[in-house]
Amino acid sequence: MTVVQLRPRGELLVPSASPGGIKEARAVPDAAGRGRSRLVAPVRGWRRPYGGRAVHVAPGVEYQATTTQVCGLYPFVAGAGAPSIGTPIGRHQLSGEVVCLDPLTWLRAGLVTNPGVFVLGQPGTGKSTLVKRLVVGAVAFGSTALILGDTKPDYTPLVAHLGGQVISVGRGLDRLNPLDAGPLGAALQRMSGPQAQRLRWEVRGRRLSLLLALCTLIRESRITNMEEVVLGRAVDLLDERLRREPTVPDVLAVIEEGPEALRSAARADTEGIYRERTRELVFTLDLLCTGSLAGVFDGPTTRPLDLTAPAVAVDISRIGAAGDKLLTAAMLCTWAYSFAMVDACAALSELGLAPRRSWLGVMDELWRALRGAPGLVEYADALTRLNRAKGMASVMVTHSLSDLDALTAEEDRAKARGFADRSAITVLAGLPPRELTRVSEVTPLTSPEAELVASWSAPDSWQPGARHPGRGKYLIKTGERLGIPVELSLVGEEHRLYDTDPQFGPVSERVRGNAQNLWIDSGRTVSSDRFERH
Repeated sequence: MTVVQLRPRGELLVPSASPGGIKEARAVPDAAGRGRSRLVAPVRGWRRPYGGRAVHVAPGVEYQATTTQVCGLYPFVAGAGAPSIGTPIGRHQLSGEVVCLDPLTWLRAGLVTNPGVFVLGQPGTGKSTLVKRLVVGAVAFGSTALILGDTKPDYTPLVAHLGGQVISVGRGLDRLNPLDAGPLGAALQRMSGPQAQRLRWEVRGRRLSLLLALCTLIRESRITNMEEVVLGRAVDLLDERLRREPTVPDVLAVIEEGPEALRSAARADTEGIYRERTRELVFTLDLLCTGSLAGVFDGPTTRPLDLTAPAVAVDISRIGAAGDKLLTAAMLCTWAYSFAMVDACAALSELGLAPRRSWLGVMDELWRALRGAPGLVEYADALTRLNRAKGMASVMVTHSLSDLDALTAEEDRAKARGFADRSAITVLAGLPPRELTRVSEVTPLTSPEAELVASWSAPDSWQPGARHPGRGKYLIKTGERLGIPVELSLVGEEHRLYDTDPQFGPVSERVRGNAQNLWIDSGRTVSSDRFERH
């Protein structure tokens, strides 16, 4: 047993080198300089039993072998460290070190070849929570976050908290004009010469592409070549006639008018032939104005996008009850309008009229936009293919690859698989083994990795209140590298802003309050203990 005596003058007695010996050690002042004594051990520890003395530290064992032989040591005890650049998203599940993820930062550092992120996971495993953390990090690093169609809404409260712009699309709410050039039109007014001409063709192409996509959605089949030619000429005529952005009713009106330019485009010698050839197209456009999409896409845009906002969210949750067709149309228009914002800023920055900006685009519930009608995948593919050249990172979120395989046309399924193939970063939340077999075709998984992700897919017991094993756990895969298992923990306001099921949180208290009001309104009085039983 070691006895330490404190003398009145403030000196310490510490064990000496000899057994049972005592030697004096002068008091060492603390950091505040108050002269309080603290015990300072020798460099190698006290030379006595249990004194922690280390006389010699043995070096680690070193093995030398050829590349043919050393592979027998695999898997190695210690792997490479997790990336420490980007947004902190959690700790490594094995080493405990902080793991960071940011597609744009990783691209600049040479860790990945493109800034695409593809997130897969069962509902309730925390996919949106991870994406929200990436959104906050992107805004903090100076990028602009674009929520390209918030269907629930999951991201709208977060964007409002960050001081961004929230646009609520729906009947009686904000309206989007599919033919509105948006920020591209504003950029066109500040340009001249060849650059302006190229941008005019870009605006025309975007208008026509989105109009074709909406017509395809309404008709549930592709538009014919003749109809596409007529639509393109109608857009050109309106651009020449109008001093404002054209709308879908304007296109319908000019096609029904049937001027000589449109009859020539339809290769119709008489008005009767022209009417016959454009009959189906007229009905399709009429449905855009008066059918299930009426009141949303048949007028001018009510709230333009704010180019200076740190984040923009287009809330389309109010129109979800109107059916998948309207929701798909809203997502397509949102994508086109938001990407026009990116293109406009890129065009202005090339001319030195605006600073260069970087973007993070979130495309959640991807499967809902792709299954609307055959051919819509091609439109989404054209929008997202050149994101890297525009300084934009894209985050695509879906439940499983089976959602993409459910598309009717084989051509659409092949292009949909390209979304995952082109994403340099794949994030896997809890997935069942059958889905992991499909994922391995796109992102190679080792057996331990597949087993780990599968273990997050479902609870192992029926114990009420038990935490879901996959909640907040993700495996980050990039190419052939070993995956990074990370666990995300919420802090501070994240518990409120990242909650994707707020309606299930205080439900017991809400039901309790409603039930109590019901008892009072009915004229019955009950005691508190009896109310608890009820």
